[in-house]
Amino acid sequence: MRSSRRITITSIAALAATIFAAGAQAEDVADFYRGKTVGILVGTSPGNDYDLRARLIGKYLAKTIPGQPTVVVRNMPGAGGITAANNLAQLAPRDGTSLHALMSNMMAAQALATPGVKFDTRDFAFIGNSTNAPNVMAAWHKSGITSFEDMRTRKTIVGAPMGTAGAIYAETMNALLGGKLNIVTGYPGGVEVNLAMERGEVEVRASNSWASWKATSAEWIADKKINFIMQVGLQRHPDLKDVPLLLELAQTEEDRDILRFLSSETAIARSMVLAPGAPAERIEALRRAYDAVMVDPQFLADADKAKMDVSGMKGEEAQKIADAIVNTKPETLVRARAMLGDLLK
Repeated sequence: MRSSRRITITSIAALAATIFAAGAQAEDVADFYRGKTVGILVGTSPGNDYDLRARLIGKYLAKTIPGQPTVVVRNMPGAGGITAANNLAQLAPRDGTSLHALMSNMMAAQALATPGVKFDTRDFAFIGNSTNAPNVMAAWHKSGITSFEDMRTRKTIVGAPMGTAGAIYAETMNALLGGKLNIVTGYPGGVEVNLAMERGEVEVRASNSWASWKATSAEWIADKKINFIMQVGLQRHPDLKDVPLLLELAQTEEDRDILRFLSSETAIARSMVLAPGAPAERIEALRRAYDAVMVDPQFLADADKAKMDVSGMKGEEAQKIADAIVNTKPETLVRARAMLGDLLK
């Protein structure tokens, strides 16, 4: 009996010490963030889904991060998101105050050894992801294009900023699926491609998240000003049951491997990451703060009002998916690099 009681007393003491240490650590995190400014870097122009989503999430993170720091969003467009990701990896403070709304194709850009990439997404701490909506190709209603078959039978002018997922998808459709897409890459961002469609400069926007189409172009959808041609993801979205997946058009298993590699990023379409080097307890605190935002009723109401698709994912799970993309088998990456050619120069 004495031995059993001694073990019990020892266990209680150990548990109490653990709880005390956890409480002290939480207070340390709150003390660190109190009075600080946490930055969220967005790698696109203002006004699109990455930007609007980062600003809405940032508003609520200011309440859920321990110590309630000020949260400030700033834009750094360039090189299809690479400029901002490089900034996070090389120049941003490594103390837990530098977040980034990572563009979804950055893992593929790294895996394909795209010139200019000076980051390793495996070094970023994934804090959370807010949607797994697919990327969607859309044609302007006056173009007469209603399906991918139309782009196999005639030349089509497609807008896709250099270095973006859209440019890669379009080139892939040419190389593997017999598309006749003339890719115009001179636009700085998706907002500018949308304006170009309205002006008649391009007929198709090569890629935009379905979440973004709903959030920023609801009137176009309602008025049928755009025809949805293709979705890029691992399964059809419930809203787009009649729109084919890029993956479904693969002719061989080797082609399917490439298309699966390019499609996997949509599972973590809107991830928020932290600059490398932050202490583990701050990463943990930010992850749990992000989780709290994703289930906050007021946040969800605001997101719904903005027609913003939300399907929250924990940072730990997003990290696994991102790492798996970067670690794609070498033979698939070699073939993808050869296929994409000039786009990666």
